[in-house]
Amino acid sequence: MTAPPPPAAAGRRPQLADRLDGLLFFPVTAYAPDGALALDAFRAHVRGGIEAGAGAVFACCGTGEFHALTPEEYAECVAAAVAEAAGRVPVVAGTGYGTALAARFAHLAHTAGADGLLAMPPYLVAADQPGLLRHYTELAAATPLPVIVYQRGNAVFEPATVAALARTPGVIGFKDGLGDLDLLQRIISAVRTDAAGRPFVYFNGLPTAELTGLAYRGLGVRLYSSAVFAFAPEIALAFHRALAAGDHGTVTRLLDGFYRPLVELRNVRPGYAVSLVKAGVRLRGGPAVGGVRPPLSDPAPAHVEQLARLVDHGLALASAAPGAGA
Repeated sequence: MTAPPPPAAAGRRPQLADRLDGLLFFPVTAYAPDGALALDAFRAHVRGGIEAGAGAVFACCGTGEFHALTPEEYAECVAAAVAEAAGRVPVVAGTGYGTALAARFAHLAHTAGADGLLAMPPYLVAADQPGLLRHYTELAAATPLPVIVYQRGNAVFEPATVAALARTPGVIGFKDGLGDLDLLQRIISAVRTDAAGRPFVYFNGLPTAELTGLAYRGLGVRLYSSAVFAFAPEIALAFHRALAAGDHGTVTRLLDGFYRPLVELRNVRPGYAVSLVKAGVRLRGGPAVGGVRPPLSDPAPAHVEQLARLVDHGLALASAAPGAGA
């Protein structure tokens, strides 16, 4: 019989918001040929990302196939990520499903040593705004870990709801995976007006966030998750440096020559936002991360070949960017 989640503790970790900086790394979860969890390969993947310059590790989230992990596998992966990070960068773990299960996964993440939680949308149901507010409020109350709320799919928030969440103890940020910039601007304005000056972190969480990086920066949102970093950190870092430095030439070349074609390939089939990333890790000769678990499918061979050509071109573009040797 599993223990219930612990009650909220007074000692939250308010430092997480200040520690979130640079590129946010969402590692894939590694599986052996028989489909079992390959923990050593996962650790190597996380270690490689940190050594490449990740600003934070978001373990067992969307790219990490949270939906496909058992609670036991989830706990092992989060603990492995924490061990590899060794305090160098924060580790944020995904959580989701209904309120009770989200709190249970939060408990496992806390026990494993995570620094925070990314709260993904509730499973399947379409909820109204009071229901969403109650769900995330109860989750935040069930854990001492700071919570980042993820907007996408069936979790779409009105500005007043996010302002209420920003006033909720333990909720420290908002990841936008919807891409409605009008809505996001109104959310930012409402939080700024109504949340009594409490610091609140925003980041771009679209599947290939670099494509909309310029637009989000126009709203003051500079943090973003980078799926490309998982398999081509050289490209992701070159783009990140160029975006931060206002190097419009490099940004444009990478957008036109790599990111736009990558998004077009990603959109060919459902699930490629995850399985194409895993294919990229394999292409680059990284740890043996295996394929994806059902219901996702691995990319078609022709699409993997197309990805290989794109990566080669992206690496060439990145190597020509100013500061590429940094």
